[in-house]
Amino acid sequence: MGDEVLEVVRPYDGEVVARISVPTARHVEEAVQQAVAAAEELRSLPAYVRADALSAVADRLASNADDIAATITAESGKPIRWARVETARGIANFRAAAEEAKRFSGEAIRLDTDPVGEGRMALVRRFPIGPVLGITPFNFPLNLAVHKIGPAIAVGAPIIVKPAPNAPLTALRLAEFFAEGTLPKGALSVLPLPVGDTLEALVRDPRLPVLSYTGSQVGWDLKASVPRKHVVLELGGNAAAIVHNDADVPTAVEKIVAGGFIQAGQTCISTQRVIVHEDLYAEFADVLVERVKALRTGDPSDPDTFVGPLISEAAARRVETLIAEAVDGGAQLLCGGVREGATVTPAVLSAVDRESAVWSEEAFGPVISMTTYRDIGDAFALVNASRYGLQAGIFTSDIGLAFAAHSELQVGAVMVGDSPSFRADPAPYGGWKESGFGREGVRFAMSEFTAPRVLVLSGVAL
Repeated sequence: MGDEVLEVVRPYDGEVVARISVPTARHVEEAVQQAVAAAEELRSLPAYVRADALSAVADRLASNADDIAATITAESGKPIRWARVETARGIANFRAAAEEAKRFSGEAIRLDTDPVGEGRMALVRRFPIGPVLGITPFNFPLNLAVHKIGPAIAVGAPIIVKPAPNAPLTALRLAEFFAEGTLPKGALSVLPLPVGDTLEALVRDPRLPVLSYTGSQVGWDLKASVPRKHVVLELGGNAAAIVHNDADVPTAVEKIVAGGFIQAGQTCISTQRVIVHEDLYAEFADVLVERVKALRTGDPSDPDTFVGPLISEAAARRVETLIAEAVDGGAQLLCGGVREGATVTPAVLSAVDRESAVWSEEAFGPVISMTTYRDIGDAFALVNASRYGLQAGIFTSDIGLAFAAHSELQVGAVMVGDSPSFRADPAPYGGWKESGFGREGVRFAMSEFTAPRVLVLSGVAL
């Protein structure tokens, strides 16, 4: 590899956990050439071969689960209890990709719906558009890579993964597992590139016709820079949860606490805005604050830690500033918000100005802001009054209200009886408005990485 070295540090205390070589332009070119060379062979492999390869990696993950979880914790600061959950999800998603590889078949369409099509049938199959470039962030270093690698291999598309430079170790372990298998060389490459000219050239490379990006609003700039490519973007948001007046308060509190603080708020669907019916607000606020105060914050390697550090001290200072600006604007800080290094104690705010950044932007930190409503239409309007639209949640036992939320909320998914932070891995996942473009979820990402090709058969007895 190259002479430039990238240091990976533990967010909790800044300790260096690994030093890796940064790929040079020559290494990047080799990876692209290998992906292009592998494309036809990988596409032509029988479905069971690709499925078996994915299953084998799932097995390797399972047999190394403790080590993988520890790696996730070391590089991202995710508490070990949640790193173990992520590892289990990664295993399950590789197994799902293996199953979908066997089912990815196509459909037959009869064309005799008018006289000109009599005796004709169309067979529609999907084929890989070409090698994929997948760019992943630090917050789920395993599962977000799996959500790109699994679907790509399942359809027979080589993939180059560019992980976040501050959390590349888990993706590199995945590459080792794939290298032990029988897929053609170039089926998967992992390039831990920092931002710079080499990465920009990789994004623009026409030999990689598909770009799948998970991260910040920078994704829109990437999409604009490659107008001829097929681009999938998952760009986050400021997810809202509605707590209606028929909700069970303890249940809602537990779900919202988990949704807002499991990843120290560093998820694109972190529960950030909580909109509570005014009849329940006092009770809800008291129970929520009591529960949040009891959360254990600290060393992510401790199994009892619920809230770990942010990815860096700079990220923690940003959240600290968001909270301070909200308080200066009239908000009440009910608990938390104290920074020590890269760690911020989980914070709850009330009476937040809806123009403040902590309400209107993506906080990406351990902070929840609350407000009240009386009419459900006003609650829906508050959810929709955002440039984001990834997911939302509503706590209610009214099925009619659940369907109304599904109809009215401008988001990619609505969770009923749960926080917006639940991701259903088998379902289509993505957002409206500035939250993204296209959909993930194994089967749906497989469609994103492929294009339909029609075969018309004539003289067919239907």
